[in-house]
Amino acid sequence: MTHRLSHCALVLLAALSCRSEVHTPPPERTPVEGFEIVRSWPHDPSAFTQGLVFRQGRLYEGTGLQGRSSVREVELETGVVLRQTRLEPQYFGEGIALRGNRLYQLTWRSREGFIYDAATFERVGHFTYPTEGWGLTEDGESLIMSDGTSTLRFLDPDTFAVRRTVKVLDAGQEITQLNELEYVRGEVYANVWMTNLIARIDPATGRVKGWIDLTGLLPQAERHGSEDVLNGIAYDAAGDRLFVTGKLWPKMFQIRVVPR
Repeated sequence: MTHRLSHCALVLLAALSCRSEVHTPPPERTPVEGFEIVRSWPHDPSAFTQGLVFRQGRLYEGTGLQGRSSVREVELETGVVLRQTRLEPQYFGEGIALRGNRLYQLTWRSREGFIYDAATFERVGHFTYPTEGWGLTEDGESLIMSDGTSTLRFLDPDTFAVRRTVKVLDAGQEITQLNELEYVRGEVYANVWMTNLIARIDPATGRVKGWIDLTGLLPQAERHGSEDVLNGIAYDAAGDRLFVTGKLWPKMFQIRVVPR
């Protein structure tokens, strides 16, 4: 297993059939918004971005691929990696979340997550879960986890017990392939893997309140493979700034969501 495209290949043996499971929103029922680029900055084009967090002026990133997975602090303005900790080569890193002075990281199929001291990146603990690990965020009370299905799990941040689950639905249809997550102004934003869409989810009910279509954000000419897709959402609550990037993308963007 050397790349994330096999998420679908191993399960369905066809990328097209996998992508057909992703339900796009009915425009007449669910609002679809567009975007404006506010700013862009360099981003490490070798970073297989799995998770993104911005807190108190610091940008944290989790990256994937076996043998290349890491957690890192990145300088927003330059894309330079200020410090990082690499995972052991058997782990495929996934989403990250920051709560207090603890940084949490999922792994894909190992069913194991890691806890770091956010100030030192020293590993201070680990936890387990019974599913694949994809995206992770937190809402001030729970860690919120995706596993590639339509289910979001709300975990106790101390015991990692599942407090509750919600199924993500749009007009009665389950929305699968939920990937990187970010908690933004009372909603869960979720990348839908292998699409240019971000779902805006009501965390109480799982209902999709709206979609953000980021088609065209990174021109196709600046992409070099089938896996360099949108994945990475971070929200600066203090500055009300929304950042997005993708796997192996050469740029990080600040965007403004606008009517389409």
